[in-house]
Amino acid sequence: MPATVMRGFAANFLGNAPAWYKQTIVLFLVINPICLWLAGPAFTGWLLVGEFIFTLAMALKCYPLQPGGLLAIEALLIGMTTPDALYHEILTNLPVIMLLMFMVAGIYFMKELLLVTFTQILVGVRSKSALSLLFCAAAALLSAFLDALTVTAVIISVAVGFFSVYHKVASGKGYHHTDHNAHSDDSVIELHRSDLNEFRAFLRSLLMHGAVGTALGGVATMVGEPQNLLIAKVVGWDFATFFSQMLPVSLPVLVAGLTTCWLLEKLRWFGYGTRLPKPVRRVLEEFADNERKKRTKADQAALWIQAFAAVVLVVGLAMHLAEVGLIGLLVIILITSFTGITDEHQIGKAFQEALPFTSLLVVFFAIVAVIHEQHLFTPIIDFVLSLPIEQQPGMFFIANGLLSMISDNVFVATVYISEIKQALEAGAIDRAHFERLAIAINTGTNLPSVATPNGQAAFLFLLTSAIAPLVRLSYGRMVWMALPYTLVMGSVGLFCVINFI
Repeated sequence: MPATVMRGFAANFLGNAPAWYKQTIVLFLVINPICLWLAGPAFTGWLLVGEFIFTLAMALKCYPLQPGGLLAIEALLIGMTTPDALYHEILTNLPVIMLLMFMVAGIYFMKELLLVTFTQILVGVRSKSALSLLFCAAAALLSAFLDALTVTAVIISVAVGFFSVYHKVASGKGYHHTDHNAHSDDSVIELHRSDLNEFRAFLRSLLMHGAVGTALGGVATMVGEPQNLLIAKVVGWDFATFFSQMLPVSLPVLVAGLTTCWLLEKLRWFGYGTRLPKPVRRVLEEFADNERKKRTKADQAALWIQAFAAVVLVVGLAMHLAEVGLIGLLVIILITSFTGITDEHQIGKAFQEALPFTSLLVVFFAIVAVIHEQHLFTPIIDFVLSLPIEQQPGMFFIANGLLSMISDNVFVATVYISEIKQALEAGAIDRAHFERLAIAINTGTNLPSVATPNGQAAFLFLLTSAIAPLVRLSYGRMVWMALPYTLVMGSVGLFCVINFI
Protein backbone atom coordinates (compact mmCIF):
# COMPACT_ATOMS: atom_id res chain seq x y z
CA MET A 1 0.00 0.00 0.00
CA PRO A 2 1.27 3.57 -0.74
CA ALA A 3 2.82 5.16 2.37
CA THR A 4 1.97 8.76 1.42
CA VAL A 5 -0.68 10.61 -0.56
CA MET A 6 1.89 11.45 -3.27
CA ARG A 7 2.77 7.77 -3.62
CA GLY A 8 -0.96 7.13 -3.83
CA PHE A 9 -1.22 9.53 -6.77
CA ALA A 10 1.73 7.80 -8.45
CA ALA A 11 0.16 4.37 -7.91
CA ASN A 12 -3.19 5.50 -9.25
CA PHE A 13 -1.77 7.19 -12.36
CA LEU A 14 -2.46 4.89 -15.33
CA GLY A 15 -3.36 2.06 -12.95
CA ASN A 16 -1.44 -1.20 -13.46
CA ALA A 17 0.77 0.05 -16.27
CA PRO A 18 4.52 -0.57 -15.67
CA ALA A 19 6.43 2.16 -13.85
CA TRP A 20 8.69 2.80 -16.87
CA TYR A 21 5.61 3.35 -19.04
CA LYS A 22 4.12 5.85 -16.57
CA GLN A 23 7.45 7.70 -16.41
CA THR A 24 7.63 7.81 -20.21
CA ILE A 25 4.16 9.38 -20.50
CA VAL A 26 5.05 11.97 -17.83
CA LEU A 27 8.27 12.73 -19.74
CA PHE A 28 6.22 13.26 -22.92
CA LEU A 29 3.89 15.66 -21.13
CA VAL A 30 6.80 17.63 -19.68
CA ILE A 31 8.93 17.97 -22.82
CA ASN A 32 6.17 18.89 -25.29
CA PRO A 33 5.68 22.51 -24.09
CA ILE A 34 9.47 22.92 -23.83
CA CYS A 35 9.96 21.68 -27.40
CA LEU A 36 7.19 23.98 -28.64
CA TRP A 37 9.02 26.93 -27.09
CA LEU A 38 12.51 25.91 -28.26
CA ALA A 39 11.94 24.10 -31.58
CA GLY A 40 8.61 25.40 -32.86
CA PRO A 41 5.23 23.82 -33.70
CA ALA A 42 6.36 21.68 -36.67
CA PHE A 43 8.95 19.73 -34.67
CA THR A 44 6.63 19.46 -31.67
CA GLY A 45 3.80 18.27 -33.90
CA TRP A 46 5.89 15.40 -35.25
CA LEU A 47 7.04 14.60 -31.73
CA LEU A 48 3.41 14.48 -30.59
CA VAL A 49 2.47 12.15 -33.47
CA GLY A 50 5.38 9.86 -32.56
CA GLU A 51 4.31 9.87 -28.91
CA PHE A 52 0.75 9.01 -29.83
CA ILE A 53 1.88 6.15 -32.08
CA PHE A 54 3.94 4.93 -29.10
CA THR A 55 0.77 4.72 -26.97
CA LEU A 56 -0.92 2.71 -29.75
CA ALA A 57 2.04 0.36 -30.09
CA MET A 58 2.11 -0.17 -26.30
CA ALA A 59 -1.63 -0.87 -26.11
CA LEU A 60 -0.99 -4.09 -24.18
CA LYS A 61 0.68 -2.11 -21.40
CA CYS A 62 -2.14 0.42 -21.12
CA TYR A 63 -5.27 1.09 -23.20
CA PRO A 64 -4.34 4.09 -25.42
CA LEU A 65 -7.39 6.18 -24.48
CA GLN A 66 -5.84 7.48 -21.25
CA PRO A 67 -2.22 8.26 -22.28
CA GLY A 68 -3.28 9.29 -25.78
CA GLY A 69 -6.07 11.39 -24.32
CA LEU A 70 -3.64 13.21 -22.01
CA LEU A 71 -1.43 14.02 -25.00
CA ALA A 72 -4.46 15.29 -26.93
CA ILE A 73 -5.56 17.49 -24.02
CA GLU A 74 -2.07 18.94 -23.75
CA ALA A 75 -2.03 19.62 -27.50
CA LEU A 76 -5.20 21.67 -27.06
CA LEU A 77 -3.85 23.51 -24.01
CA ILE A 78 -0.54 24.54 -25.65
CA GLY A 79 -2.26 25.67 -28.85
CA MET A 80 -1.18 22.91 -31.26
CA THR A 81 -4.84 22.74 -32.30
CA THR A 82 -8.16 24.21 -31.16
CA PRO A 83 -11.40 22.82 -29.74
CA ASP A 84 -13.19 24.12 -32.86
CA ALA A 85 -10.82 22.16 -35.13
CA LEU A 86 -11.43 19.01 -33.08
CA TYR A 87 -15.17 19.57 -33.18
CA HIS A 88 -15.00 19.98 -36.97
CA GLU A 89 -13.17 16.63 -37.24
CA ILE A 90 -15.83 14.97 -35.10
CA LEU A 91 -18.67 16.43 -37.18
CA THR A 92 -16.98 15.32 -40.40
CA ASN A 93 -16.63 11.79 -39.06
CA LEU A 94 -19.96 11.53 -37.25
CA PRO A 95 -21.08 8.60 -39.49
CA VAL A 96 -18.08 6.58 -38.27
CA ILE A 97 -18.92 7.33 -34.64
CA MET A 98 -22.54 6.28 -35.26
CA LEU A 99 -21.28 3.08 -36.92
CA LEU A 100 -19.29 2.16 -33.83
CA MET A 101 -22.04 3.12 -31.40
CA PHE A 102 -25.04 1.48 -33.04
CA MET A 103 -23.78 -1.15 -35.49
CA VAL A 104 -21.55 -2.91 -32.96
CA ALA A 105 -24.35 -2.85 -30.41
CA GLY A 106 -26.82 -4.13 -33.02
CA ILE A 107 -24.63 -7.10 -33.88
CA TYR A 108 -24.25 -7.82 -30.14
CA PHE A 109 -27.92 -8.84 -30.12
CA MET A 110 -27.24 -11.27 -32.98
CA LYS A 111 -24.56 -13.16 -31.06
CA GLU A 112 -26.74 -16.22 -30.40
CA LEU A 113 -27.27 -16.74 -34.13
CA LEU A 114 -23.56 -16.32 -34.83
CA LEU A 115 -22.61 -18.63 -31.97
CA VAL A 116 -24.91 -21.34 -33.31
CA THR A 117 -23.41 -20.91 -36.79
CA PHE A 118 -19.78 -21.23 -35.67
CA THR A 119 -20.59 -24.05 -33.24
CA GLN A 120 -22.17 -26.09 -36.03
CA ILE A 121 -19.14 -25.48 -38.25
CA LEU A 122 -16.74 -26.54 -35.48
CA VAL A 123 -18.43 -29.81 -34.56
CA GLY A 124 -19.86 -30.62 -37.97
CA VAL A 125 -16.72 -30.53 -40.13
CA ARG A 126 -14.12 -33.26 -39.51
CA SER A 127 -11.41 -32.21 -41.99
CA LYS A 128 -9.11 -29.64 -40.34
CA SER A 129 -8.24 -28.02 -43.68
CA ALA A 130 -11.91 -27.70 -44.62
CA LEU A 131 -12.79 -26.47 -41.11
CA SER A 132 -10.08 -23.79 -41.19
CA LEU A 133 -11.18 -22.70 -44.65
CA LEU A 134 -14.80 -22.46 -43.49
CA PHE A 135 -13.84 -20.49 -40.38
CA CYS A 136 -11.76 -18.05 -42.41
CA ALA A 137 -14.40 -17.71 -45.16
CA ALA A 138 -17.29 -17.34 -42.68
CA ALA A 139 -15.40 -14.64 -40.75
CA ALA A 140 -14.64 -12.85 -44.04
CA LEU A 141 -18.27 -12.96 -45.18
CA LEU A 142 -19.63 -11.81 -41.84
CA SER A 143 -17.04 -9.04 -41.48
CA ALA A 144 -17.98 -7.64 -44.88
CA PHE A 145 -21.46 -6.85 -43.57
CA LEU A 146 -21.05 -6.81 -39.81
CA ASP A 147 -18.42 -5.48 -37.44
CA ALA A 148 -15.05 -7.28 -37.37
CA LEU A 149 -14.77 -6.80 -33.60
CA THR A 150 -18.09 -8.50 -32.99
CA VAL A 151 -17.31 -11.38 -35.35
CA THR A 152 -14.01 -11.86 -33.50
CA ALA A 153 -15.87 -11.70 -30.18
CA VAL A 154 -18.20 -14.48 -31.32
CA ILE A 155 -15.30 -16.71 -32.42
CA ILE A 156 -13.64 -16.06 -29.06
CA SER A 157 -16.87 -16.95 -27.21
CA VAL A 158 -17.11 -20.27 -29.08
CA ALA A 159 -13.44 -21.06 -28.36
CA VAL A 160 -13.67 -20.13 -24.66
CA GLY A 161 -16.83 -22.20 -24.25
CA PHE A 162 -15.42 -25.33 -25.88
CA PHE A 163 -12.04 -25.03 -24.16
CA SER A 164 -13.71 -24.71 -20.75
CA VAL A 165 -15.90 -27.74 -21.48
CA TYR A 166 -12.97 -30.00 -22.32
CA HIS A 167 -10.76 -28.57 -19.57
CA LYS A 168 -13.42 -29.62 -17.03
CA VAL A 169 -13.57 -33.12 -18.47
CA ALA A 170 -9.77 -33.34 -18.57
CA SER A 171 -9.79 -32.35 -14.89
CA GLY A 172 -12.16 -35.22 -14.03
CA LYS A 173 -15.31 -33.11 -13.77
CA GLY A 174 -18.57 -32.96 -15.71
CA TYR A 175 -18.81 -30.29 -18.40
CA HIS A 176 -21.69 -28.58 -16.55
CA HIS A 177 -19.56 -28.17 -13.42
CA THR A 178 -19.80 -24.49 -12.46
CA ASP A 179 -16.88 -24.05 -10.06
CA HIS A 180 -13.82 -24.58 -12.24
CA ASN A 181 -10.66 -22.62 -13.07
CA ALA A 182 -9.74 -23.21 -16.72
CA HIS A 183 -6.58 -21.09 -16.34
CA SER A 184 -4.87 -23.69 -14.16
CA ASP A 185 -3.76 -27.14 -15.34
CA ASP A 186 -2.98 -28.36 -11.81
CA SER A 187 -6.03 -30.62 -11.67
CA VAL A 188 -5.73 -31.93 -15.25
CA ILE A 189 -5.39 -35.71 -15.32
CA GLU A 190 -2.02 -36.79 -16.75
CA LEU A 191 -3.72 -39.00 -19.35
CA HIS A 192 -5.48 -35.95 -20.86
CA ARG A 193 -2.58 -33.47 -20.88
CA SER A 194 -1.40 -34.35 -24.37
CA ASP A 195 -4.91 -34.03 -25.82
CA LEU A 196 -5.37 -30.71 -23.98
CA ASN A 197 -2.15 -29.27 -25.46
CA GLU A 198 -3.15 -30.42 -28.95
CA PHE A 199 -6.56 -28.84 -28.42
CA ARG A 200 -4.83 -25.57 -27.51
CA ALA A 201 -2.82 -25.64 -30.75
CA PHE A 202 -5.99 -26.55 -32.69
CA LEU A 203 -7.90 -23.57 -31.25
CA ARG A 204 -4.94 -21.19 -31.78
CA SER A 205 -4.90 -21.95 -35.48
CA LEU A 206 -8.67 -21.54 -35.82
CA LEU A 207 -8.61 -18.23 -33.94
CA MET A 208 -5.86 -16.88 -36.20
CA HIS A 209 -7.64 -18.07 -39.35
CA GLY A 210 -10.81 -16.39 -38.13
CA ALA A 211 -9.03 -13.13 -37.25
CA VAL A 212 -7.36 -13.02 -40.67
CA GLY A 213 -10.76 -13.73 -42.22
CA THR A 214 -12.13 -10.54 -40.64
CA ALA A 215 -9.38 -8.60 -42.45
CA LEU A 216 -10.03 -10.37 -45.77
CA GLY A 217 -13.72 -9.50 -45.65
CA GLY A 218 -13.34 -6.21 -43.82
CA VAL A 219 -11.43 -4.57 -46.67
CA ALA A 220 -14.24 -5.14 -49.17
CA THR A 221 -17.13 -3.02 -47.87
CA MET A 222 -17.65 0.34 -46.25
CA VAL A 223 -18.82 -1.24 -42.97
CA GLY A 224 -16.08 -3.88 -42.73
CA GLU A 225 -13.73 -1.64 -40.72
CA PRO A 226 -14.29 1.79 -39.09
CA GLN A 227 -11.85 3.54 -41.45
CA ASN A 228 -13.66 2.14 -44.49
CA LEU A 229 -16.74 4.20 -43.71
CA LEU A 230 -14.58 7.23 -43.03
CA ILE A 231 -12.90 6.85 -46.45
CA ALA A 232 -16.26 6.21 -48.14
CA LYS A 233 -17.74 9.38 -46.67
CA VAL A 234 -14.78 11.54 -47.67
CA VAL A 235 -14.79 10.19 -51.25
CA GLY A 236 -18.60 10.09 -51.53
CA TRP A 237 -19.11 6.38 -52.21
CA ASP A 238 -22.20 4.42 -51.22
CA PHE A 239 -22.12 0.73 -50.23
CA ALA A 240 -22.33 -0.69 -53.76
CA THR A 241 -19.82 1.78 -55.21
CA PHE A 242 -17.32 1.13 -52.43
CA PHE A 243 -17.62 -2.63 -52.97
CA SER A 244 -17.11 -2.35 -56.74
CA GLN A 245 -14.15 0.03 -56.36
CA MET A 246 -12.36 -2.36 -53.96
CA LEU A 247 -13.19 -5.50 -55.92
CA PRO A 248 -10.07 -5.48 -58.20
CA VAL A 249 -7.95 -5.70 -55.04
CA SER A 250 -10.20 -7.37 -52.46
CA LEU A 251 -11.22 -10.36 -54.61
CA PRO A 252 -7.68 -11.52 -55.61
CA VAL A 253 -6.52 -10.98 -52.01
CA LEU A 254 -9.47 -13.02 -50.72
CA VAL A 255 -8.59 -15.91 -53.04
CA ALA A 256 -4.91 -15.66 -52.07
CA GLY A 257 -5.78 -15.50 -48.37
CA LEU A 258 -8.06 -18.55 -48.47
CA THR A 259 -5.45 -20.46 -50.50
CA THR A 260 -2.85 -19.57 -47.87
CA CYS A 261 -5.19 -20.84 -45.15
CA TRP A 262 -5.57 -24.19 -46.90
CA LEU A 263 -1.82 -24.54 -47.60
CA LEU A 264 -0.83 -23.69 -44.03
CA GLU A 265 -3.06 -26.48 -42.72
CA LYS A 266 -1.78 -28.98 -45.27
CA LEU A 267 1.90 -28.10 -44.80
CA ARG A 268 1.60 -27.54 -41.03
CA TRP A 269 3.85 -24.47 -41.13
CA PHE A 270 3.97 -21.50 -38.73
CA GLY A 271 2.13 -23.36 -35.94
CA TYR A 272 -0.84 -24.45 -38.06
CA GLY A 273 -2.11 -27.93 -38.93
CA THR A 274 -2.83 -29.49 -35.52
CA ARG A 275 -5.85 -31.82 -35.70
CA LEU A 276 -8.63 -32.08 -33.14
CA PRO A 277 -7.98 -35.16 -30.94
CA LYS A 278 -10.79 -37.74 -31.11
CA PRO A 279 -11.48 -37.74 -27.33
CA VAL A 280 -11.92 -33.95 -27.46
CA ARG A 281 -14.26 -34.20 -30.45
CA ARG A 282 -16.49 -36.71 -28.65
CA VAL A 283 -16.82 -34.40 -25.64
CA LEU A 284 -17.60 -31.34 -27.78
CA GLU A 285 -20.19 -33.17 -29.91
CA GLU A 286 -21.96 -34.40 -26.78
CA PHE A 287 -21.93 -30.91 -25.31
CA ALA A 288 -23.25 -29.25 -28.51
CA ASP A 289 -26.01 -31.84 -28.81
CA ASN A 290 -27.02 -31.25 -25.21
CA GLU A 291 -27.13 -27.48 -25.74
CA ARG A 292 -29.31 -27.96 -28.84
CA LYS A 293 -31.79 -30.10 -26.91
CA LYS A 294 -32.00 -27.48 -24.15
CA ARG A 295 -33.05 -24.81 -26.65
CA THR A 296 -36.66 -23.77 -25.98
CA LYS A 297 -39.27 -22.64 -28.50
CA ALA A 298 -38.68 -19.07 -27.34
CA ASP A 299 -34.96 -19.49 -28.04
CA GLN A 300 -35.74 -20.81 -31.51
CA ALA A 301 -38.06 -17.86 -32.16
CA ALA A 302 -35.29 -15.48 -31.09
CA LEU A 303 -32.92 -17.09 -33.60
CA TRP A 304 -35.48 -16.55 -36.38
CA ILE A 305 -35.82 -12.89 -35.41
CA GLN A 306 -32.04 -12.47 -35.47
CA ALA A 307 -31.88 -14.10 -38.89
CA PHE A 308 -34.60 -11.74 -40.17
CA ALA A 309 -32.71 -8.75 -38.73
CA ALA A 310 -29.57 -9.95 -40.51
CA VAL A 311 -31.44 -9.94 -43.83
CA VAL A 312 -32.77 -6.44 -43.11
CA LEU A 313 -29.24 -5.32 -42.29
CA VAL A 314 -27.73 -6.65 -45.52
CA VAL A 315 -30.54 -5.25 -47.68
CA GLY A 316 -30.39 -1.87 -45.91
CA LEU A 317 -26.64 -1.63 -46.43
CA ALA A 318 -26.67 -2.84 -50.03
CA MET A 319 -29.42 -0.41 -51.05
CA HIS A 320 -28.09 2.40 -48.82
CA LEU A 321 -31.55 2.95 -47.34
CA ALA A 322 -30.15 5.05 -44.50
CA GLU A 323 -26.93 6.03 -42.78
CA VAL A 324 -25.06 2.95 -41.57
CA GLY A 325 -25.38 3.86 -37.89
CA LEU A 326 -29.15 4.30 -38.26
CA ILE A 327 -29.44 0.83 -39.82
CA GLY A 328 -27.59 -0.50 -36.77
CA LEU A 329 -30.09 1.26 -34.51
CA LEU A 330 -32.92 -0.32 -36.55
CA VAL A 331 -31.39 -3.76 -35.89
CA ILE A 332 -31.24 -3.02 -32.15
CA ILE A 333 -34.89 -2.01 -32.03
CA LEU A 334 -36.11 -4.97 -34.11
CA ILE A 335 -34.24 -7.66 -32.20
CA THR A 336 -34.84 -6.32 -28.70
CA SER A 337 -38.54 -5.68 -29.38
CA PHE A 338 -39.25 -9.20 -30.64
CA THR A 339 -37.00 -11.12 -28.27
CA GLY A 340 -38.21 -9.55 -25.03
CA ILE A 341 -35.05 -7.59 -24.18
CA THR A 342 -36.53 -4.48 -22.59
CA ASP A 343 -34.43 -3.97 -19.47
CA GLU A 344 -32.28 -0.85 -19.67
CA HIS A 345 -29.23 -2.46 -18.03
CA GLN A 346 -29.46 -5.48 -20.31
CA ILE A 347 -29.50 -3.21 -23.37
CA GLY A 348 -26.63 -1.16 -21.94
CA LYS A 349 -24.30 -4.17 -22.04
CA ALA A 350 -24.44 -4.08 -25.84
CA PHE A 351 -22.70 -0.70 -25.88
CA GLN A 352 -19.83 -1.66 -23.57
CA GLU A 353 -17.64 -3.11 -26.34
CA ALA A 354 -17.95 -0.14 -28.69
CA LEU A 355 -17.79 2.97 -26.51
CA PRO A 356 -14.14 2.68 -25.32
CA PHE A 357 -12.96 2.48 -28.93
CA THR A 358 -15.39 5.27 -29.92
CA SER A 359 -13.79 7.46 -27.26
CA LEU A 360 -10.34 6.55 -28.55
CA LEU A 361 -11.46 7.50 -32.05
CA VAL A 362 -12.30 11.02 -30.83
CA VAL A 363 -8.76 11.22 -29.43
CA PHE A 364 -7.52 10.14 -32.89
CA PHE A 365 -9.37 13.10 -34.33
CA ALA A 366 -7.61 15.46 -31.91
CA ILE A 367 -4.21 14.27 -33.19
CA VAL A 368 -5.49 14.50 -36.77
CA ALA A 369 -6.54 18.09 -36.03
CA VAL A 370 -2.95 18.82 -34.92
CA ILE A 371 -1.63 17.32 -38.16
CA HIS A 372 -3.99 19.49 -40.19
CA GLU A 373 -3.35 22.68 -38.23
CA GLN A 374 0.44 22.30 -38.45
CA HIS A 375 0.44 20.86 -42.02
CA LEU A 376 2.71 18.03 -40.87
CA PHE A 377 1.99 15.56 -43.65
CA THR A 378 1.93 18.10 -46.48
CA PRO A 379 5.63 17.58 -47.45
CA ILE A 380 5.14 13.78 -47.51
CA ILE A 381 1.99 14.00 -49.59
CA ASP A 382 3.67 16.53 -51.92
CA PHE A 383 6.64 14.17 -52.38
CA VAL A 384 4.42 11.19 -53.24
CA LEU A 385 2.32 13.33 -55.58
CA SER A 386 5.52 14.51 -57.31
CA LEU A 387 6.27 10.93 -58.36
CA PRO A 388 5.07 9.63 -61.73
CA ILE A 389 1.34 9.21 -61.51
CA GLU A 390 1.45 5.45 -62.06
CA GLN A 391 3.75 5.00 -59.01
CA GLN A 392 1.64 6.95 -56.55
CA PRO A 393 -1.03 4.33 -55.62
CA GLY A 394 1.67 1.73 -54.90
CA MET A 395 3.64 4.18 -52.73
CA PHE A 396 0.50 5.07 -50.77
CA PHE A 397 -0.24 1.35 -50.25
CA ILE A 398 3.29 0.72 -48.92
CA ALA A 399 3.36 3.82 -46.70
CA ASN A 400 -0.05 3.10 -45.19
CA GLY A 401 0.75 -0.58 -44.75
CA LEU A 402 4.04 -0.04 -42.92
CA LEU A 403 2.62 2.63 -40.63
CA SER A 404 -0.47 0.54 -39.90
CA MET A 405 1.74 -2.35 -38.73
CA ILE A 406 3.14 -0.30 -35.85
CA SER A 407 0.23 1.97 -34.98
CA ASP A 408 -3.47 1.67 -35.78
CA ASN A 409 -5.06 1.44 -39.22
CA VAL A 410 -7.96 3.75 -38.32
CA PHE A 411 -5.57 6.52 -37.29
CA VAL A 412 -3.39 6.07 -40.40
CA ALA A 413 -6.37 6.03 -42.77
CA THR A 414 -7.87 9.12 -41.11
CA VAL A 415 -4.65 11.08 -41.64
CA TYR A 416 -3.96 10.07 -45.24
CA ILE A 417 -7.49 10.34 -46.63
CA SER A 418 -7.80 13.82 -45.11
CA GLU A 419 -4.52 14.90 -46.68
CA ILE A 420 -5.34 13.73 -50.21
CA LYS A 421 -8.79 15.32 -49.86
CA GLN A 422 -7.01 18.62 -49.27
CA ALA A 423 -4.81 17.95 -52.32
CA LEU A 424 -7.97 17.40 -54.40
CA GLU A 425 -9.54 20.62 -53.16
CA ALA A 426 -6.29 22.49 -53.88
CA GLY A 427 -6.33 21.21 -57.47
CA ALA A 428 -3.15 19.14 -57.10
CA ILE A 429 -4.92 15.97 -58.29
CA ASP A 430 -8.06 15.27 -60.28
CA ARG A 431 -11.11 13.33 -59.10
CA ALA A 432 -10.24 10.05 -60.84
CA HIS A 433 -6.74 9.96 -59.36
CA PHE A 434 -8.15 10.90 -55.93
CA GLU A 435 -10.34 7.80 -56.05
CA ARG A 436 -7.42 5.59 -57.05
CA LEU A 437 -5.41 6.89 -54.10
CA ALA A 438 -8.40 6.29 -51.80
CA ILE A 439 -8.45 2.62 -52.89
CA ALA A 440 -4.72 2.39 -52.15
CA ILE A 441 -5.19 3.93 -48.71
CA ASN A 442 -8.09 1.64 -47.80
CA THR A 443 -6.37 -1.55 -48.93
CA GLY A 444 -3.02 -0.43 -47.52
CA THR A 445 -4.43 0.11 -44.04
CA ASN A 446 -6.51 -3.10 -44.07
CA LEU A 447 -4.19 -5.76 -45.51
CA PRO A 448 -0.55 -5.42 -44.31
CA SER A 449 -1.84 -4.34 -40.87
CA VAL A 450 -2.47 -8.01 -39.96
CA ALA A 451 1.30 -8.21 -39.28
CA THR A 452 0.93 -7.19 -35.62
CA PRO A 453 -1.89 -6.98 -33.07
CA ASN A 454 -1.35 -3.19 -33.02
CA GLY A 455 -2.51 -2.83 -36.61
CA GLN A 456 -6.10 -4.04 -36.35
CA ALA A 457 -8.58 -3.67 -33.51
CA ALA A 458 -9.84 -7.24 -34.03
CA PHE A 459 -6.32 -8.65 -33.59
CA LEU A 460 -5.68 -6.57 -30.48
CA PHE A 461 -9.07 -7.63 -29.13
CA LEU A 462 -8.11 -11.29 -29.64
CA LEU A 463 -4.73 -10.85 -27.94
CA THR A 464 -6.26 -9.15 -24.88
CA SER A 465 -9.26 -11.50 -24.64
CA ALA A 466 -9.91 -14.31 -22.16
CA ILE A 467 -9.00 -17.00 -24.72
CA ALA A 468 -5.41 -15.83 -25.37
CA PRO A 469 -3.89 -17.07 -22.07
CA LEU A 470 -6.00 -20.24 -22.18
CA VAL A 471 -4.55 -21.36 -25.54
CA ARG A 472 -1.11 -19.77 -24.93
CA LEU A 473 -1.48 -17.16 -27.68
CA SER A 474 1.23 -14.58 -26.95
CA TYR A 475 2.18 -11.42 -28.86
CA GLY A 476 5.23 -13.07 -30.44
CA ARG A 477 3.33 -16.22 -31.42
CA MET A 478 0.58 -14.10 -32.96
CA VAL A 479 3.10 -12.16 -35.09
CA TRP A 480 4.74 -15.44 -36.18
CA MET A 481 1.42 -17.06 -37.14
CA ALA A 482 0.33 -13.91 -39.00
CA LEU A 483 3.60 -13.68 -40.97
CA PRO A 484 2.61 -15.87 -43.98
CA TYR A 485 -0.70 -14.01 -44.27
CA THR A 486 1.12 -10.65 -44.05
CA LEU A 487 3.48 -11.58 -46.86
CA VAL A 488 0.77 -13.00 -49.14
CA MET A 489 -1.92 -10.37 -48.52
CA GLY A 490 0.58 -7.50 -48.65
CA SER A 491 2.30 -8.62 -51.85
CA VAL A 492 -0.90 -9.60 -53.69
CA GLY A 493 -2.57 -6.37 -52.56
CA LEU A 494 0.37 -4.27 -53.77
CA PHE A 495 0.43 -6.09 -57.11
CA CYS A 496 -3.29 -5.47 -57.63
CA VAL A 497 -3.04 -1.81 -56.61
CA ILE A 498 -0.20 -1.22 -59.07
CA ASN A 499 -1.73 -3.14 -61.97
CA PHE A 500 -5.53 -3.05 -61.59
CA ILE A 501 -6.49 0.40 -60.28
